Amino acid sequence: MQSVEKSLLERTSVRRYEREVIPEETMNFIFDAIRNTPTSYNGQQFSVIDIDDQALKEELYALTNQKQLKTCNRLLIFCSDYNKITLLAERKGIDVPKFTNTMDGVIIGIIDASLAMMSAVVAAQAAGLGSNCVGYLRTVDPAKVAELLHLPKGVFVVCGLALGIPREHPDLKPKQSNDTVFFKNRYCENQTKLVDDLEKYDEIVKHYNATRSGGTTDNDWVAHILDYYRHAMNYRILDYLKAQGYEIEK
Repeated sequence: MQSVEKSLLERTSVRRYEREVIPEETMNFIFDAIRNTPTSYNGQQFSVIDIDDQALKEELYALTNQKQLKTCNRLLIFCSDYNKITLLAERKGIDVPKFTNTMDGVIIGIIDASLAMMSAVVAAQAAGLGSNCVGYLRTVDPAKVAELLHLPKGVFVVCGLALGIPREHPDLKPKQSNDTVFFKNRYCENQTKLVDDLEKYDEIVKHYNATRSGGTTDNDWVAHILDYYRHAMNYRILDYLKAQGYEIEK
């Protein structure tokens, strides 16, 4: 088992995996880590779909063109989930407030599922596995993904996590410096220095992308991420959430 320091600070996104099966004791360790995730109110407003069906993984790959979905040994889909508590409340005759019709309700489910996924990432890394977070499963074709996964009302995909024995060891990506991430007591007041530091980071990312192993690009940080924002503005996530029973009002 890897140390906490190594698991957190040497993590990379792995997209190519060996055919070797992940031992069940390792998966059980990851499941235990997920279940012990801190959640809002201890409401545990999330669930996880564990996919080992190769045909289903191939269908999800066909939608996304993300090769890690079909080459991974296990694919975990992390979902925001208010279906479970609704079912029990109805059985016990308890009125269910329209919490899913509020932005806070949506955000809480996303936070819970995201925290659970990070628990899985750290546990998988500690166990020597490779992992890759696949947010595209949330946006590529939400209705089709919901159909394939048989998602009931009150449940929607937040993110996928591919797991497997790593076949590659990608270079560690550069992250923003402490000065651009951590601010003391209040948000950064020296905006000029902040932009200067971000510009330096932008150049570091550009150099990394131009020299990294396993394929190079001329991408910087800021323009590349803004291109993603422009593309993502075409997603119709609000329509999908409404189809899943989230009539957001406030």
